[in-house]
Amino acid sequence: MLTLAVSKGRIYEDALPLLAEAGIVPTIDPDKSRKLILPTNHIDIRLLVIRATDVPTYVEYGAADMGIAGKDVLAEYGDEGLYEPIDLGIARCRLMTAARRDYVPSGQRLRVATKYVKLAQRYFAGQGVQSEIIKLYGSMELAPLVGLADVIVDLVDTGNTLKANGLEAREEIMAISSRLVVNKAAMKTKHQVVSDFLRRMEQIVAARV
Repeated sequence: MLTLAVSKGRIYEDALPLLAEAGIVPTIDPDKSRKLILPTNHIDIRLLVIRATDVPTYVEYGAADMGIAGKDVLAEYGDEGLYEPIDLGIARCRLMTAARRDYVPSGQRLRVATKYVKLAQRYFAGQGVQSEIIKLYGSMELAPLVGLADVIVDLVDTGNTLKANGLEAREEIMAISSRLVVNKAAMKTKHQVVSDFLRRMEQIVAARV
């Protein structure tokens, strides 16, 4: 059995065509079912539909052989325990700082709201900026509006949500796309099937460039 972990939402939607080109199609629509383990048209391949932030954990500890996760999640998690062989080039966006349009840095300790605590700490330390990181799990745009934080660090795609809340994107921290990650033990115990899958995905991604 080959188990692939993927998160609901944009990554899942963008991954489906890639998997279909590889001949793998889920037989259950996750939007119409409460099942978290989805069978596919291959009896020996299944999908786990889980939270994006949990994908690297499931893969590192062997509950899934492989996973598809954004580089933001992997970098925040710390991907030393995983193989990251392929940039799938899907679900592209940018990790950026953002603030109110009228915000002017005061030179004092910067308050930053984000769910990317490690990435934010690393970025501002690298900039020589003293910062206090406030961890939030959602609605980042609200933090500068009510005085909780000076700036936020979050994913930006179109920027429309920022604009709607009177914010603007400032500095880009890193470009984000989704990567295929592999459990290190699975590379040995299921070497042939994993290698075949990786080779096929590499061909599909290369053909799209």
